[in-house]
This record gives sequence, structure tokens and C-alpha cells, in this order.
Amino acid sequence: MKNFRSRLNRLAIIILFSFSVLLLLWLAPLLPTLAKPEVQVFEQVWQTVNDNFFDPKFNGVDWKAIREQYKPQIARAKSTEEAAVIINQMLSQLRTSHTRFYTANEPEYYQLLGIFYPRSRDLQKELRKIFPKGKIEYSGIGAFTKEINGKIFVKAILDKSPAASSGLKVGDEILSVDGKPYQAIQSFAGKAGQQVKLLIQRTADVNSRQEIAIAPKMFDTTKIFFDAQQASTQVIEQQGKKIGYIHIWSNAADPHQQQLQDDLIYGRLSSADALILDLRDGWGGGDLDYLNIFTAKPGPSVTNIRRNGKQYTYNYQWKKPAVMLVNEGSRSSKEILAFAFQQHRIGQVIGSKTTGAVVAGSPFLMKDNSLLYVAVTNVFLNNDQRLEGKGVTPDISVPFSLEYAQGADPQKQRAIETVLQKTGE
Repeated sequence: MKNFRSRLNRLAIIILFSFSVLLLLWLAPLLPTLAKPEVQVFEQVWQTVNDNFFDPKFNGVDWKAIREQYKPQIARAKSTEEAAVIINQMLSQLRTSHTRFYTANEPEYYQLLGIFYPRSRDLQKELRKIFPKGKIEYSGIGAFTKEINGKIFVKAILDKSPAASSGLKVGDEILSVDGKPYQAIQSFAGKAGQQVKLLIQRTADVNSRQEIAIAPKMFDTTKIFFDAQQASTQVIEQQGKKIGYIHIWSNAADPHQQQLQDDLIYGRLSSADALILDLRDGWGGGDLDYLNIFTAKPGPSVTNIRRNGKQYTYNYQWKKPAVMLVNEGSRSSKEILAFAFQQHRIGQVIGSKTTGAVVAGSPFLMKDNSLLYVAVTNVFLNNDQRLEGKGVTPDISVPFSLEYAQGADPQKQRAIETVLQKTGE
């Protein structure tokens, strides 16, 4: 009996060993693929979405089947950039905004991290290994671009950025940077403070090509949009009226909101006869407190009188004419503000229809330090109105043809005309 049990145990060991060998032989061709960094990040992206996406039904998509659909493609990816394209194709199946994969070769990677950095201590700890100096920054010129039919056009320019100072204009086609194809990050990496040469084309005529010398700078993304907001603030004098103008590039931080209020109550815009609030392009992230200065119940005005007899009166609510500018680059909370601007009848919304990206997202760092942005919260207005996928239609639609616009801004010009008419009324 003992010999029988001994022989049985030996047989079981042999069978188990043989099975293990066969399993290893079967897995051997797959092991290099499974170990590929691109595959590992792909799996982490899929799992992060699986665990955090706001809709447990994944917007009607079979999320497990989507994983199997894209696995063979990611296994063939030969670079991080190639993998990023495949991953974003997979994420696009969810048909939801605030859900995208970013690499360090995109300005949006740094901008999103800069927006969320002050809000999250956990993120601050994670970013220390990537940005040991404590600054989330990149070298750039301060221009947003858009690809149209394979061509790169300047879509927007941050105020007082190197792009603005160099004479680059919205609508310019960028042909090359220092003789090489334009790349938003790589074209300027390591070149802060050094001149680079942009070959641009200003009109559809090839004879309008010219070279522009420009020196990139290091942008600290925790304050890049606040600095641009401050630089944008101006008073436009026309027909004897003062038109206040401010561009809110991002409303994701309290200082941005406070700066707007200070400008309207105490600062450069306090003496303006009307206001243009520009919410085009950039990022969202804020809340409806932005509109309190327009919608709150009137409080008392405050008059201060100094020893020399000069007096200053402050009104803590804006009751003069105001309009809001939006376009397809106005997203997230900016769309909520446009919706509320119309609902409260504060003024007219001018421009083009907003993008319809109104859910809430959160950033997740992947193991290779790439960034996954995931929609983690659904958003409704007035309990039952959802702007995701719909957007806000302006009261006054003004088309804007970007290609070779030569710096013209018909939307802003229409806003000026509209508030001038309101001041006359």
C-alpha cells in the first residue's frame, strides 16, 4: 500500500511538472509582449477606467470586449507615441469628454497637472519624482494649435507670451521650426531663452511665407493661465465709451476668480462702461461663484473718504452691460457659466457653440509617468439638464474661419459692437 501511494505521488509530480513545462512553452512567445511597457500601461489604463469611470455601464459599451479588441494592436506598438494613439482610440469608444491619455510630448500633459497640483496632496507627492524642483513646467511659446487637413494652424495665443511678442498671429500656418516639422513640446525642449525660427504662412498664397524669430520660455503651469488672464485685462475705448475686457483662460483656481472680482470692483475694469468676459479656449474647472458678482442681491455701496477729501465708492455688484464670448474650445465649467449667463439674463452669449464637455474628470498617473484623465462624475444642471454632448448655443452666432485668419477676431469685434449698443440704450 505504501509503495502504491509512493508511486502515485511520483506520478502526480511528473504530471504536474510536465504540465508546467507545456504551459511555459505555450506562454514563452507571449512573455516578451506581456513585458512590453506599452502593454503594461495599456492594461493599467484599462483597469483605471474600469474602476473609476462614472458610469458602471460604460455608456453602453462592452468595456471588456473593447480591451480584447485593442490588445493585439497595442502588442504591435513600437513606441510610446504609437501606443498613445491606440489607447486614445480605445478611450474614444466611451464617447465621453474628460477621458483621454496624455504623454509628456503634449502641453496638455503639463497644463492638466498644473491645474490639479494645488488641489491634491497625493498628486503632489507623486509628482516629486517627475519634477524634483517642485515646478511643473515646460518650454514653449504660448500658442495653441489645431491640425486642419494635415496642416498646423495657430488657434489661440496666450497674452504676453513669446508667441504674442514675436508677432505670430491666430490663423498662421506653422510649416517648420528650425527646419524641422513642428512639435508642440520637442520643437522647443531645452531651448528656453534661445531663439528658434518658425517658418509660417500667413495667407493661402505661398508667397506670404516668412520666418519669425522667437525665444521660448519656461511656463510654470500652476500659474500660466493666471498670468495670461492678468495680461489680457484691458480697457478698449471706442465712441467715447470704455469697454472692459478680460480673457479667462482657465477658471480652475480660486485666485483666477478673485482676480476677476478685484479687477471689476477695485481695479482696471471698475471704471469701464461695459464688460466683455472672454471664455474661449483654455480649460474649465471652476464653479458658479464666478457669476455671483453679476447675480447676487445688491448690497450697499461703500464710500471711502481720505484726509485730502478724495473719495472712492465701491459697488460690489456689476450691473452695467456685459456679454460673454464662447467657442468650441469653451468646455466644462465654462459651459456651465455660459448656460447660467443665459439663464439669469446677465447678457448675451456671443461666438460659436461650445464643445459639450460637461462631466468632471480626475487625473491618474500611470507607471511610466504618462497621464490618464478619466470622467469620474456625471453632471446635471437644474436636476435634469445635461450639457455633455450638447453644449451651449450662443445668442449671437459668429462664424470664425481659422485658416489664414491673419489675427482677425470677428467674434471679439461683434462683442464690442454689442456692448457699445447696450451702453447707448
